[in-house]
Formats: sequence, structure tokens, C-alpha cells
Amino acid sequence: MRLYWTTLASQWRGGLALLGCSVLESVPAFLSGRLVERAVNHGFAAGSPGLGIAWLLVFAAVAVLGAFGSRLVWQRLGTLVEPLRDALVGAVVRGVLRGRAPQRRRSDASGVARITQHVEVIRDATAGMLVQGRGMVVTTVAALAGVFSIAGPLAWAVALPVLVSVLAFGCLLPTLASRQRTLTLADEHTAEAAGTVLAGMRDVVACGAEATAVASVHDRIEVQAAAATRMGTATAMRTLIVAIGAFVPLLLVLALAPGMVAAGTLTAGAALGTVVYLSATLQPALQGLAATASTVVLRLLVALRRLGEACPSPAKEGGVAEPRGCAVRLRGVTFGWGEHAEPIVRDLDLDLDPGEHLAVVGPSGIGKSTLAGLLTGMLEPQRGRVLIGGEPVGEIRTGLRHRLVAFTPQESYVFAGTVRENIALFAPSATDNQLLAAAETVGAGELVERLGGLYGEVGHAVHTGPTAGEAGERKVLSAGEAQLLSLVRLYACPAGVIVLDEATANLDPAAEARAEWAFAERGGVLVVIAHRLSSALRARRVLVMDGNDTLLGGHEELLATSSRYAEMMRAWGGRVSAGPVLPVTRAAAR
Repeated sequence: MRLYWTTLASQWRGGLALLGCSVLESVPAFLSGRLVERAVNHGFAAGSPGLGIAWLLVFAAVAVLGAFGSRLVWQRLGTLVEPLRDALVGAVVRGVLRGRAPQRRRSDASGVARITQHVEVIRDATAGMLVQGRGMVVTTVAALAGVFSIAGPLAWAVALPVLVSVLAFGCLLPTLASRQRTLTLADEHTAEAAGTVLAGMRDVVACGAEATAVASVHDRIEVQAAAATRMGTATAMRTLIVAIGAFVPLLLVLALAPGMVAAGTLTAGAALGTVVYLSATLQPALQGLAATASTVVLRLLVALRRLGEACPSPAKEGGVAEPRGCAVRLRGVTFGWGEHAEPIVRDLDLDLDPGEHLAVVGPSGIGKSTLAGLLTGMLEPQRGRVLIGGEPVGEIRTGLRHRLVAFTPQESYVFAGTVRENIALFAPSATDNQLLAAAETVGAGELVERLGGLYGEVGHAVHTGPTAGEAGERKVLSAGEAQLLSLVRLYACPAGVIVLDEATANLDPAAEARAEWAFAERGGVLVVIAHRLSSALRARRVLVMDGNDTLLGGHEELLATSSRYAEMMRAWGGRVSAGPVLPVTRAAAR
């Protein structure tokens, strides 16, 4: 909510312009009945039809003026709404990325629902509030003021039913809010259930659990349908209450006005002007205002509240600690994906000094990528500490931590722009010669040349084929080429700790070997989450993650003492020879 109002307040110039447009838009609502009253009393009833027509022409001109004010409102709407949408999307993305329990290596379906549903609801509701809600309030106030100005005796017959309707509507709002919130949660739960089933479709089919999966999604849909039905019932009650304020005043005026005109307490023009105020201005304004309050504003408040609840509390942004060097120390580190989940990293102690080259191997899903997240500070251990340069990684000054630790996952990202903009992202002060040397060292020299040099354009999309294709004037990269550029990006940066999480998975073995040797010779700490076991042969030490039996040692040592490691090597087909091994579970590893 604070972000919402802060963002809107920052667009105060647009708000002032909108206020001026509102004044212009309200002129017809205030003058419509008065102009009709003058056309009747001073024109047609007085035997001067020309004067009556002239007043009606003024009415038409005023209506055009109000329409022009409405047009100006629409023109200025984007300057207020679009910055708000951008700020909310940024808040959701930051919450998902920095949350303490992000989903592991798969899309966050509920996060997508928050961006595509909740943020868009807030955007559309804000636009509706600024256009419809604001316009209806202005119109209603102007119309009531007009009725009191020309037909005082009838004014209270109009005002009392409106007051009753507003009070009844206020009593209904808590029910509307509760049911709208229930419907919003049901929408999100349906999206999450469907996303979970679709993401695991291969496992569902393999286990023959199609019926169970369908039933789980069907149950969510049933809950959503029931919530929508209850919301529809409350909306029908809202319509009935609004009708009291919209139509009862008109019926009272039609019943009372003839007698008052006959008694001389009300002119025919004032009676007709009051009817114009009610039928052409106040009645649609009340209906629109109630609809806006019970749908637009209500959905806005519910969506804002839900975003505040659903966005994970961001992890600490960092403190003020200044590390001494880039040595990495893990002490008793334990992490599990959930408070009651079995830890996938347990009591891990590990020392990595500058010049260290560590390969991390183990079965898929055993916690290798989780370890990468702990080393880089993207995940916070449930117990224990991760130290870089003697300081806890989460307490290092944010900007310094980003310069000290660099990471790239298997899913490398290349954005639309020049080659230089992509590979100099973490080293903006690097010269062209330094960037070209980095590309050549990593093995991407030919790729950079083929793309047109540092100032060649690349597209943001990635093909899975082996070669680059054309997308207009931009070259669209294959997955392997995108990984090469990402590796150059890391090699060129000044970070002393480099973590490669299967960052060479789409390269051929020769290209992978060249890139890993380049990083090993670069200096600092290098941690390679291995895609191929050949990475273990190139590393000085190997960390084998296999549940509770985490082991650390050289390749030859592990072959002699770890049956799991030897079995993996034999299955892979790599060389198997022999060599004590240092345990790292509940013990220090150096």
C-alpha cells in the first residue's frame, strides 16, 4: 500500500492536470438542469422559442466542453497508471527472487499469477478509479448542487433516498470485500495447482497418476466456481441497493412536482430541470459510482492486500561489512526447502582459498544448485554461516558483494543489444581490448567475430539449435552460444568468487574444458557445479554430495574411498584409478 501511494504521489504533476480536467468535465453536470430550466422558463414558457432554443444550444456547447474534458482525462491517464504498474511488477519480481524460500529450478506459478492477475487488477482498477470513480464523484456532487440551486423544495426528496442507499451500500461493503478476497485467493490457488500439475506432467504420466492430478485441479476449480457464485449473489444485492438511490428520487419528483407546480411553489422549468439532473446526470452517476466502489475500488484494495501477503519477505539487502579478500568459509551450514523438510545440505564445513578449483558432483536434485545459492548469498542457511573474506555473505555491503561474487546458471540470459553491452554488464569500465581478450581466453573469440565484433547486435531469444539464426538484423543465439557469452561476461568481471552452476551444459566437451581451464587460471575461487563428470578430473578437489554422505577430496582419493563416486565414474565411462578422503559432514574440510 505504501508503494502504491508513493508511486502515485510521485506523479503529482499528472494529478494536477487531472484535477483541472475534472473541473472542465463537471461543468455540464452542474449546468445541465439550470440551462433546461432557463430554456423553459425564459424561453418556451415565456413565448420566446428562439431564446429557449438558444439556451439549449448553450447546453449542447457545454456538453461538448465536458466531453473535451473527458478526452483530456484519458490522454493523461497513462502518465499515472503505467509507472504504477512498473513499480508493482518490480516489487513482485524482487519478492520472488529474494524470498527466503524460492521454488527450486522451476517457474513460480503463483508469482506469475500475481503479475498477470493482481498487478493488472491494480492497474485497471486504478485507471477505473481515476476515470470512472473520479468522474462519478464529480458528477454526483455537481448534480446535487444543481438540484439545490434550482429546486430547493424538491432537493430533500432527492437527497434522502440517496443517503439511505449510500448507508446501505456501506453496510454491504465488508461482505463484498470478504467475498472478493475469497475469489482472488481461489483464482491464485487454481493457477498454482494447475501450474504444479503441468510442470510435473512427465512424472504424473510416469506414475500413472493422471486421475489424481485431474482431481486436484478439479477441486480447486470447484472452489473457485463456488466463490464466484457467492460473489455474484453479493453483487446482485449491491444492484438492488443502488436502485434505491438511483430510481426512488426520480419517482418522488414525478409524484410531487405536478402538485408543487400547480401550487406555484415550483416552476415548470425547475421541475423539468430537476428531472434532467436525475435522469441524465445523477442516476447514471450513482450507478457508476456504486459499481466503481464495489468492484474497482474493492478489487484494488483486495489485490493490494494480497500482494503484500503473497510476496515473500525479501532477504536482507546486505549490511556494511567489508570483507578481507575472497576466501570462502562454510561453518555448520544446514538448509532445507521448508521448515519441516529434510535438509538437503546438512552441517557442511568447507574452506575455499584463492586459487581453489572445486567441482561439485552428485545425483540430480541432491542440493548442488542449493549450495550455489548459499555460496552467493541468494539463499540464507537455516543454521550455520557462510563467510566470504571473514564476513557473513548476507552482511556484506550489497554493491560490494555483487562485485565480489559472480554466478551464472545453466539457463544463460542474453538480452537484445550489442555483444559489448552483454559481456560488459558486470565490467562496464573494461576496454574493448580487455573484453576481446576475455572472449578469446574463454573460447568465444570466433563467436564474437561471427556476430560482427563487440558492436554487433544480438537478439534476446535463444534457439535450441546448434547455430545462430537471423532475426531481422539481430542474430538469435543458440543455447550454447548464449552460454559462451555469459561465460565471457563472468570472466571479464572483477569478482574473486566465481560459481558456475552447470554453466557449460550446452557446450561440447572441448569447449567446456577450455572454458573451465580459463577460469581456473584466472585466479580467485572457482566452484563448478558439474554437468559432466569430466569437470571433476580438472578440479583440484571434488565435493561429492550424496545425502548425508558428503565427501571432499581429490579425484584419486575419492575413487579409492567413495564407492558412490567410483560408481558414478564407471557409469560415466571416465578413467578410474585410485589414491585418504576428507569428510565434510560435521567436520572441517581443508
